[in-house]
Amino acid sequence: QLQLVESGGGLVQPGGSLRLSCAASGFTLDNYSIGWFRQAPGKEREGVSCISISGRYTNFADSVKGRFTISRDNARNTVYLQMNDLKPEDTAVYYCAAEGANYYCSADVTDYEYWGQGTQVTVSS
Repeated sequence: QLQLVESGGGLVQPGGSLRLSCAASGFTLDNYSIGWFRQAPGKEREGVSCISISGRYTNFADSVKGRFTISRDNARNTVYLQMNDLKPEDTAVYYCAAEGANYYCSADVTDYEYWGQGTQVTVSS
């Protein structure tokens, strides 16, 4: 069974950091671009960041540039999202997703084939 599992979410104060992990089971991530998305209550799911199969190409939403980084460890079959200087507006459920057959990576939710169940990130004092 093909599965993505996110972990690392939680409650953090403004200015704090979290590292989210996206682990795959049933398939190898090194054949897929990986995207991170988030969805806050009452809002549409939005792209946060993505990383290409090779890891050489990454993309970030303007709202997180300079604060978030993305990386992948194909040996561990895991992709990471390091989130620094977190703000209350970063509060959302964060999802990772896998997209095949793309040299780069996409910010469009409709391009992704496999999704995790999400992990809650809450930024509050």
